Amino acid sequence: MNLKQFNNKRNYRREWNILVCAVLFSSLLHSCANIGTPDGGLYDETPPKIVRTTPEYGSMNTNPKKITLEFDEFIKLENSYENVVISPPQFEAPEIESSGKKVTVILNDTLKPNFTYTIDFGNSIVDNNEGNPMGEYAFTFSTGDVIDTLQVSGHVLEAENLEPIKGILVGLYSIDSTMVADDSLFQTRPLERIGRTNGSGHFIIKGVAPGNYRIFALNDQDQSYTYSQQSEKIAFTNQIITPYSKYETRMDTVWHDSIHYDSIFPVKYTHFYPDNITLLAFTKKFSERHLLKSERPQFEKFTIYFTSPSDTLPLITPLNFPNSDSVFVVETVPTNDTITYWIRDSLIYNLDTLAIQLDYYATDTLKQLSLRTDTLELTSKISKERLMRQRKQAEEEWAKEYKKRAKAERRMKQAEEERLEREAEEEERQKAEAEGRKYERKKKEKKKRDKEEEDIIVPPMPPEIYEMKMSSTSGMAPDKNIDISFEEPIEYLDTAKVHFTMKVDSLYMPAPYLIEPVEGKVNTYRFYAEWEPDSTYMLQLDSAAFISIYGKATEETKRNIKVRGLNSFSTLFVKLTNSDPSAIVQLLNGQDKVIKSMPVPEGKAEFYFLAPSTYYMRVFFDRNGNGEWDTGEYETLQQPEEVFYYPNAMQLKAQWDITQTWNLKSKPLAEQKPEKITKQKPDKVKQIQNRNAEKLAEMAKRKRKKS
Repeated sequence: MNLKQFNNKRNYRREWNILVCAVLFSSLLHSCANIGTPDGGLYDETPPKIVRTTPEYGSMNTNPKKITLEFDEFIKLENSYENVVISPPQFEAPEIESSGKKVTVILNDTLKPNFTYTIDFGNSIVDNNEGNPMGEYAFTFSTGDVIDTLQVSGHVLEAENLEPIKGILVGLYSIDSTMVADDSLFQTRPLERIGRTNGSGHFIIKGVAPGNYRIFALNDQDQSYTYSQQSEKIAFTNQIITPYSKYETRMDTVWHDSIHYDSIFPVKYTHFYPDNITLLAFTKKFSERHLLKSERPQFEKFTIYFTSPSDTLPLITPLNFPNSDSVFVVETVPTNDTITYWIRDSLIYNLDTLAIQLDYYATDTLKQLSLRTDTLELTSKISKERLMRQRKQAEEEWAKEYKKRAKAERRMKQAEEERLEREAEEEERQKAEAEGRKYERKKKEKKKRDKEEEDIIVPPMPPEIYEMKMSSTSGMAPDKNIDISFEEPIEYLDTAKVHFTMKVDSLYMPAPYLIEPVEGKVNTYRFYAEWEPDSTYMLQLDSAAFISIYGKATEETKRNIKVRGLNSFSTLFVKLTNSDPSAIVQLLNGQDKVIKSMPVPEGKAEFYFLAPSTYYMRVFFDRNGNGEWDTGEYETLQQPEEVFYYPNAMQLKAQWDITQTWNLKSKPLAEQKPEKITKQKPDKVKQIQNRNAEKLAEMAKRKRKKS
């Protein structure tokens, strides 16, 4: 069959289908009260159509302030602020509204000469009754004598985790040979043509003229269409974009119903390139160092916050209390941007205000680090009056509970004494009867049932307990260890009060262990042991095993530790291709959280003792070797460290050993992250609901019943 015969056959089938539908529709119409309502007839499944625009679509040499679109039915515009994009961008927001059968756009900005303008409505135009979408629509006109029709498209993803980013601007700069290396464009010139990403992170920039372009993404916080604030999320590439188009052929399907198709035939269309641009967005780490804030949440400590990391700690000089090397216990984080000072001496921390001189390095007006000196006055957020009230309340509660216990103990003692007296009296009576003599009850003074509460002397409150937290010891994996942490810094550990035993048969035998402070943490120790699978241990800490810097002591504690057997774990071996010696593999759970992490300089990773579950994988190239993913920086044209996701879930079961080969670049980045752990879900596709088939079937069924 040649193409002409094929088209004739297809057209005949279409005409026949139209005729059948028309006859059926006309036969039902006289019994239908209200077309478009569920009870009155067929649903409206026809999307709205444009019948007129002012100015005309594709007009040239025009400079309109008002654009009007007229439709063949009542329509509404959904989320116009999010969905409608005008390019080139408008600095003064346009007015967009719908009323009846019209959409009106009022442009409040001056239009640029010799530019193609596009008003991209996306999928926001729907009919008023059933919400049938018109489909993707962009109105175009030109202030010059040319309409530019090229397009570029792609995706914007979070650089750290490949999450699609919804609603971020993507824009172009046209460049010539003298501007290729101009890296100030993004900070000095507004984006020239823009688009906005949808829920899948996908963007299309329309109305592009032939030429060369640079492309950027921007979370524009101040509506300047430039990268003007360090807190703005951005993405950039040094790649030069050259838009073009080609006529290509795709195969279209004519469907008979939702399952069966009538035919497949070739269709010519215009394919716009490039259509696979991937931009990786990030927020720059705040590099300028300044004192952010200081606070004293309680009398015993204060914390100083800086805007960025530092290699050195600030110098603290007391102004209203004595200085010494032991006045503080300093708690830091690895970046030294948050530093907490615990004050040992109660005479110092009981001061209402601590005055200190703070010497630290900060960024000056020349963007260089220089020494700066500030004077801080630190006042506790909790007042002394409040502390005294809390202390008094605690003492009252202690006295109340102590008296309650004391009275209960007295009653128990009195009851026991009375019981013994009754038993002695009964014994004496029985003895008298046995001897044949008369038993005479002795007169006793009536004892007071209970003493007055004032007679109870309440001792001082016991010292506060040094509260301890211990990481999970139930069903532990053999490669885990136990962290013991406290809210306050640790002054002393008495290892003689630490007892560790392993259950052998029915006896607990001493076992080797190691307990050491965690580097960089003043309030945490880690307990190490050679954990044997399917074994039981006991960790016992005598009272006062740990002492805080304020003299608080821990209570006696016993913990049973159960280590699971090897038959309850699985093992995963990973082999990477297209990797890098700096690669780090991260094993993730269903919430996209890291479970285990491992450097893979030779492209091989081995994960042992994995609990049966569903896992995912991520890799990042640790270019600077600090063990953490690092963001980028536009000023130095530094891209964020590369991230890849294994595109499938891995279901691991007990006693399974799985080897997984992974080509990091087998799929484009926009297709790598599994949908199950992708938090930003695609926008719901607006479709005609196609409910008339069901409606007609129901009506035909009722008609058959009547006949």
